[in-house]
Amino acid sequence: MTYRFLTAFFLFFTVLPAPAQPGQPDTFATKPFYTPSTRLIAHTIGNRTIIIKVLQYGEPNGIYCINMHDNEGTAVLGATPVLEQTGGTLIRVENFNQRLIRFRLNGVVYGFDPNRIFSRIGIQQTLRDNKRSNQAALLEIEKFGQKLLSLIPDSASMVIALHNNTNDLFSIKSYISGGVREKDAKAVYYNETQDVDDITLTTDSLVYQVMADAGYNAIWQDNARAKKDGSLSIYCGDYGRRYINIETEHGKVDQYREMFEKLVAFLQKEKEATARPVEELTRKNLSPNQ
Repeated sequence: MTYRFLTAFFLFFTVLPAPAQPGQPDTFATKPFYTPSTRLIAHTIGNRTIIIKVLQYGEPNGIYCINMHDNEGTAVLGATPVLEQTGGTLIRVENFNQRLIRFRLNGVVYGFDPNRIFSRIGIQQTLRDNKRSNQAALLEIEKFGQKLLSLIPDSASMVIALHNNTNDLFSIKSYISGGVREKDAKAVYYNETQDVDDITLTTDSLVYQVMADAGYNAIWQDNARAKKDGSLSIYCGDYGRRYINIETEHGKVDQYREMFEKLVAFLQKEKEATARPVEELTRKNLSPNQ
């Protein structure tokens, strides 16, 4: 705990000495540095074979991005140029540009939201929301959720969910006082100069502070009290995994890239700051004067 506190102290007062302003992201060169290798994984649910595409930019560096809703391509377009410069892993669920995944099992068609499948409670609810529920269907969906989780190793330093939303349907206002998800948040930063639909939601207090200091609408999830809806954010909160959802309105590619760049730049600086004491200790141990 002491080491983590010192790392946080260092980052706030040395790496990030002053809040950045929205519209001024950390920038990278435009020419791609990494060309991704691609791995296709076929997973069968009932009569459907769903393709999971894993794109690896450079060597694994602890950053794992996941795009579960195939109709939320703005997030992918915004994140990809950054991954081409910094490296990372991108996991995409291919589903004919649709949000819900549908499949037929024993002659019955079922539908589910792929971001509600990381607990049995969540699977049961998403099946009910889509009008049909069945134990066999639940087990099929559960296997798919476990497959997605297996692609994100325990060594991941950050899980980044790539999402987009529709104007005014889901926003920072959902989490402020009086909002429908007020109880899900431990802390909220609402920048009224920003579009309410452009938000970040994280399980981690330090990441929350970094995004809020940068001027972006930010939510720190209350991992103990937040509704257990089967989403990846709840799963990560329950199991102590560092997670952030970066979300903008559909079509706002530049805004998405800006927010994604800010996060990745912070993660790079944090990694360097954490590695530095280890390197110094190693040099000290190898010194002939010791």
